[in-house]
Amino acid sequence: MNIVVSDPKTRKAYSKKIDNPAVFIGKRMGEEAELGIIGLEGYTAMITGGSDKQGFPMKADLAGGNRREVYVVTDAKKGHREKISRRGHTVTDEIAQLNLKVVKEGHKKLDELLGSQNAEKKEQKVSIKEQMVKESLDNVGKISAEEAKLIKKSK
Repeated sequence: MNIVVSDPKTRKAYSKKIDNPAVFIGKRMGEEAELGIIGLEGYTAMITGGSDKQGFPMKADLAGGNRREVYVVTDAKKGHREKISRRGHTVTDEIAQLNLKVVKEGHKKLDELLGSQNAEKKEQKVSIKEQMVKESLDNVGKISAEEAKLIKKSK
């Protein structure tokens, strides 16, 4: 399960993968959970939402943990309704991502505890196109061995 912990004071979010989501199973959106079990000693957070393995988000006013189709009014004047799928407000083993908001802080800052994990992900990512352009600029003016032989023969 992927946990996204948001700090309202610094307005930053930190992501952490956990292997044992049993601490959150059975809790509802709006409830608080101790984060000491996942390595964030002294922190307490409120469950604000999440999404299941197929990407359907949780809905706070939908009871249970099952996925259901609900009607949503899209145009009130015309009376147009749309049927959408949502997951209930209870955390189950089907939840792939859980969003948390820090309510009580611990002794260490979140940046110290989780910042290093996110810094590794944000390493300089270069697209393939940028890599090719860089290589071609590095090779400008350089001649391969075969080209050097051809030039030598022509002289």
